[in-house]
Amino acid sequence: MIGDTLSHASLAGVALGLLTNQNPILGAFVFTSLCGALIEFLRTYFKKYTDLILTIVLALGVGTAITIISSGKLHANADSFLFGSVLTVTQFDMIMVVVLSAISVLTLIFFYHQMLYLAYDEEAAKIAGVRVKLINYIFSILVASAISVSIRIVGVLVLGSMIALPVATALQLRKGFRKTLIFSILFSVIDIMIGLFASFYLNVAPGGFTALVSVTVLVIVMLSRKIYLDSRNRREEKFTAIK
Repeated sequence: MIGDTLSHASLAGVALGLLTNQNPILGAFVFTSLCGALIEFLRTYFKKYTDLILTIVLALGVGTAITIISSGKLHANADSFLFGSVLTVTQFDMIMVVVLSAISVLTLIFFYHQMLYLAYDEEAAKIAGVRVKLINYIFSILVASAISVSIRIVGVLVLGSMIALPVATALQLRKGFRKTLIFSILFSVIDIMIGLFASFYLNVAPGGFTALVSVTVLVIVMLSRKIYLDSRNRREEKFTAIK
């Protein structure tokens, strides 16, 4: 849900970048990072109402974006950022993708064990000496970087699904934290590549079609797992009956 909130808030960063004649991807990264930090800050005041925090940040981001876009002062069209288009990706955008991706991977490797603690129990992580607030701020920035480098390709409207669906697919495999992380990345690459190539030949927006591909892959994995489990149970029952 944080990813979905920040993905919508990133549109405000894009609008601010276009308004100030700066790179919109850089603007999205800065604004989304600030919104991620704001979410962690507000957790101190809304400990029992985390949904309210996401609503507040979502309202701030969407409200800012709509206000700027409707003002008529933008020097470029922001519609391409809503739906995504590979044709709009610039050389600077590619450099940003490489740099932010490298930073994200290195940060994930460096803080892997701390993030593992947080994923299971935040209170226990505090007792174990993990700097929970710092890690949460870093995680928010990682999400912001992932969102900002993906805006041009998949668009703002479906970025949330791009963050959540590959993870949901990997969770079906029941392989533990590390393997789930790896399979999430693999499923993300599969979804994106199929979505990009297919959308090119179908002449449709890559973001929306990639989201459909992600849902399809999730359904296939769920059905495959169910068929496998049913088949294994039948074999076990047959073996028990024979024994």
